[in-house]
Amino acid sequence: MLTESTRLHDFSTLSGMTYLNTAAESIPPRQTGEAIAAYWHDKQKGMKGRDAHFAQVEGCREVTARLLGLRTSEVAFCSCSSEAYNLLASALQLGSNDEVVVTDLDFPAGVTPWLRSPEKPVLRVWNAVDGALDANHLAVLLNERTKLVQVSLVSFYNGHRIDWTPFHDMVRRLAPNALISVDITQAFGRVVLDCAGADILISSTHKWTLGIHGGGIIGIPATSGARLTTHAGGWYHLQNAFDTDRFERAVSKSGAASFSVGMPNFVALYALNASLRYLEAVGIKNIAAHADPLVAAAEAGVRALGVKPMCRWNGSGILAFQDSRSTELHAALENENIHVMHNAGRIRIAVHGYNTQKDIDYFLSVLTTLLRKV
Repeated sequence: MLTESTRLHDFSTLSGMTYLNTAAESIPPRQTGEAIAAYWHDKQKGMKGRDAHFAQVEGCREVTARLLGLRTSEVAFCSCSSEAYNLLASALQLGSNDEVVVTDLDFPAGVTPWLRSPEKPVLRVWNAVDGALDANHLAVLLNERTKLVQVSLVSFYNGHRIDWTPFHDMVRRLAPNALISVDITQAFGRVVLDCAGADILISSTHKWTLGIHGGGIIGIPATSGARLTTHAGGWYHLQNAFDTDRFERAVSKSGAASFSVGMPNFVALYALNASLRYLEAVGIKNIAAHADPLVAAAEAGVRALGVKPMCRWNGSGILAFQDSRSTELHAALENENIHVMHNAGRIRIAVHGYNTQKDIDYFLSVLTTLLRKV
């Protein structure tokens, strides 16, 4: 996908480093850095720089919508996925008679707003079995009181990729009043998205999208816009922020636009505009075709070492396993300049388009040696 020369030209810091931790932090390409420099240049113009700032926002909205399969009016930006989920809670305003379904493979940001609600809805947990979510186990959790089903397309925890169609069809059949929210943070920019029919898509910007911190992506199809309009205060998302009646009422824009409650984080969107266009030029299908065999090779390799992954790999960029020696293994891998994620007894590797077979071979070679020693 990338030649050795273009890889090192666009990702110069990868020289001499085996980086397998994109699920936590990406290595942005050179083009992302150039976009940040462009923001600084435009910022030096003061108020006149805002013309360029807002042009970048609209350019970012355009490429994001294209990659999500949405219209530009159905895409907006906030500061992070945590803010997006709290704004989602503001939109729904659920009460104690309502029910929300979450999974035990979700990131906390997609779960905790319902635990912090002043009038908590009933929270039901769809538990994974052997690291995977089976739609047949979801049925008993759904009913007419279910107002939201929150899932991740790819789990940050173990890399499980949800089987979308059986999940989607079951929710629509058994929970007719439910909205489907899907976190695509661990998928967007790495896998071909297959979450058609979702009511809201949410993603951060500093992982597989190759952007930086300070951005949150929201995609809401127009058909779900009325039900997903936040009740949050602010100004940027209002229709009448500076009208004469602004102290009498606050009229929000509908749907995705209501999630941009304040001034955009321009530098994050300059970066995202550049990084998504970089990914688009390479092609998400090409990235998956290049990187998927590398993850499959890593899975086969760790299994050959007697290490059982936390779930069967099924098309994500993530492979994770637990081991009582994880702390020692992580430290030893870092000493060999192999960067992976370590948390609570779990080792997680993440493979993107800039990774190579050499990265996987070296990781497995070092891991083999370490398991013999530790």
